[in-house]
Parts: sequence; C-alpha cells; structure tokens
Amino acid sequence: MEKFWLLLGAVVLLAALGVAQELVHRRNLRRIPIRIHVNGTRGKSSVTRLIAAGLRAGGIVTCAKTTGTLPRMILPDGSEYPVFRPSRPNVIEQVRVVRTALAYGTRALVVECMAVQPQLQALSDRKLIRATHAVITNAREDHLDVMGPREEDVALALAGVIPPGGKLFTAERKHLAVFADAARDRNCALIVVDENEARTVTPDELAGFGYIEHAENVALALRVCADFGVERAVALRGMWRAQPDPGVMSAHEIDFFGRRIHFVNGFAANDPESTEKIWRLALGMFPDAEHRIALFNCRADRADRSLSLGAACVKWPPADHYVLMGSGTYIFARAATRAGLDARKLYFAEDYAAHEIFEAVISLAGRSTLVMGMGNIGGQGLEVVQHFRNRAVIEGAA
Repeated sequence: MEKFWLLLGAVVLLAALGVAQELVHRRNLRRIPIRIHVNGTRGKSSVTRLIAAGLRAGGIVTCAKTTGTLPRMILPDGSEYPVFRPSRPNVIEQVRVVRTALAYGTRALVVECMAVQPQLQALSDRKLIRATHAVITNAREDHLDVMGPREEDVALALAGVIPPGGKLFTAERKHLAVFADAARDRNCALIVVDENEARTVTPDELAGFGYIEHAENVALALRVCADFGVERAVALRGMWRAQPDPGVMSAHEIDFFGRRIHFVNGFAANDPESTEKIWRLALGMFPDAEHRIALFNCRADRADRSLSLGAACVKWPPADHYVLMGSGTYIFARAATRAGLDARKLYFAEDYAAHEIFEAVISLAGRSTLVMGMGNIGGQGLEVVQHFRNRAVIEGAA
C-alpha cells in the first residue's frame, strides 16, 4: 500500500510540474506579440528566412527557426547556430526556441512547422506556438504515407496550423478551398498571393539573390512583411542580405578537363510537381547543354517519394541518363520502368560515396552537360551538393 501511495504521489507531482511548465510557456508566448508559423509542402525554410530577414530590415526585433536541410536558430542580427538535438527531432524543442527568442527581446518569432503527423501539426501550433499569423506555402503530393493518401488530405493536414482569430497567408491555388473553409471556421482572415502578385517580383529583384529563389516565395514573404508595415524596398534589401538555407536551389558550373558541367541542386524539391517545375527551369537555364543527367537521391524510408517520382519522371522532358543514388533505388527503378522509362538509361549508384557519385556522373557526361540533383536533400544529398560546389569554377546561375 505504501508503494501505491508513493507512486500516486509521483504521478500527481509530475502532472503538477507539467501544468506549471505549460503556464510558464504560455506566459513566454504572450511576451512575443508576433508569432508566425510557416507550413507547406515546399519552400517552408526559404519563406521562413525571407520573412524574418524582411522584418529585421524593417526594424522589428526578430528571431527565426528553420527545420529544413539543417535545423537552425536565427538571431535578431541575422547570425545563426544549429539547433541541438539529443536524439531524433521532437516538436517539444519549440519550447526552447521560444525561450531563446524571449532572451533576445524578440518582438517577432518566425517558426517553420516541424511536424508531419496531421494531429501533431495542429497540436504543435495550439500548444507550442499559438500563432498570431500562419503561412502555408503550398499543398502538394508528399508524405502521403503519413498525410495521405490523397493530395487533398495533405492540404487538410497543413491546415492544422491556421490560427483562430488570426491571419493566414498562402500562395496555394489548387487546394485553396480547403484553407478557405478552415479559415472561415476559425474566424481567421485569409490573404491569398496569386499568380499575378507573384509576377510583380521582377527579374532584377530576383537577381539580387545569390542563389535561385522562386518569385512565389518572395511575393509571399513580401506580403507578410507589408502587413507589418515594412516597405517593399526595405524588405527586399534585407532578404538579399540574408543567408539562404543550406538546401536552397543553386547552380554551380564545373570545368572538368574541358568538359563543362552545369550542376543544379534541386534535391530539396521531392514531390513530382515541384521537381518537374525545377527540372524545366534548369533546362531553360542551360538550353545548350548537350547531355542531361537526372540524379535522383532515393531513400528506403521514403518509398512513397521514390514511387511517385519514378512514375512521374517519364512524363517530363527526358534525360539522357537517370543516376540513382542513396538507398532503395530499386523502388524508383521499378516505378519508372513500369511507367515506360527505357531501363538502359538507368545507372545504379546505390551506396556510392559522394566522390564515387561524382565520378559516375563524369563518366556519363559529354562536352556540355546539365546535371540536376533531386529526390531528397537528406541522406547523401547535401554531401553531394558540397562535392560539386567545391569543384565549381563559376558560382550561381548562368
């Protein structure tokens, strides 16, 4: 009986401590008046960084936290450091993020949603961020094993971060009705950045970035900054100065003993729609490339991506070779060949080291070759990008 009462007392004490911690966290949140939760399938990390940079340039003390290629805490002066994780990613780390932001006198906190499970997306906002503003970049076919099975289900999951009584900014079009219904249900103002607004971002403005940024991302971030009174020119100057995410789309030119290699990092785009868009963009950037190599980074733990990308790639402008790196490459190969891809175009580089993947690509290259990495930035993706970038003679796009 004594052990029972001791155990009961311990449970009550732990519950009381949990309630006390939640009350402290809520008090901390109230001391940060602007809390922006960024969600979506593609572009979350970039948009988080762009918004934070624009707000900083406008004189608003701002912290940000990204969860993209590498988790980063971005401080009010624009400097950043890696987020320490003792084990696997856990949404509870957002409590530390809020506490850190408060220590810097933060007025605005911009946080990339790190949850994938639909219930966790809603829970992380209502319990951990309690956003005043939400941003949903888009809703596309990804993580269908968790958020699916349909693309519309992905939109429904992403809608979990829409704040009651707040504001929602989005550039989504196909599933806009899902977000509109959720916003109406939660008395949340809906601000849509459409194609016409994205087209107002000029080529000269995009040229101010030292990497390849999408007009849609910039337009969305500018609209958020404008809502806080930051002028467009001021916000843009801040965005141009900001450090990009390590996995951001970039192009690197390599002169390998007279052979010109144009390498485009598109690894962070891992749904069919985004990947096709970037593939076509890369083809437009380097129209004179004699050879085209699609470098797919496969992951056995992301079989749904390999299946969808493998089936979709045969409908895109063709590559001369499809190099498959990473793990579980047979999943991609099977989906692609069943969809009609010539199996002779496949080159298996499973479990190759980064330098071996580079050598494999070089062995397939011609005098002028476009190589685009896609599929997953995780695993070896970032290492391969660094390998190509370290050999570049000309940085940036053509």
